[in-house]
Amino acid sequence: MFSVTVRDHIMIAHSFRGDVFGPAQRLHGATFVVDATFRRPDLDADGIVVDIGLATDQLKAVLGELNYRNLDDEPAFAGTNTTTEVLARTIADRLADRVHAGDLGAGAHGLTGITVTLHESHVAWASYERSLPGASGTGA
Repeated sequence: MFSVTVRDHIMIAHSFRGDVFGPAQRLHGATFVVDATFRRPDLDADGIVVDIGLATDQLKAVLGELNYRNLDDEPAFAGTNTTTEVLARTIADRLADRVHAGDLGAGAHGLTGITVTLHESHVAWASYERSLPGASGTGA
């Protein structure tokens, strides 16, 4: 399996519901380093997993929808605790939508999976891994 990872970051504000979150129930900020890893079993006709420039641009665009936002005010997250795990899934799903829309180039249709990792700090992070249904996985 081949993979390529691109990285960016986001800064958000949010709060959580539930005693398990202790003081994080209050509004607080978070900065995440975000890695998006694209996988495929074979390289495309150009010998790559995905166009790194397009992958970087699309990660930046997806994160731009969240960056400098209070996620408590975002309709897409109404009634949801925007934990690191939830945000990793959201970003992976939005990247998958862009793959299927062709925003990462025609060669990206051979991708079989995406993993998004949000690093909360140098000692804690969470990931979400998903497959890409309909991906050919044939390489070229």
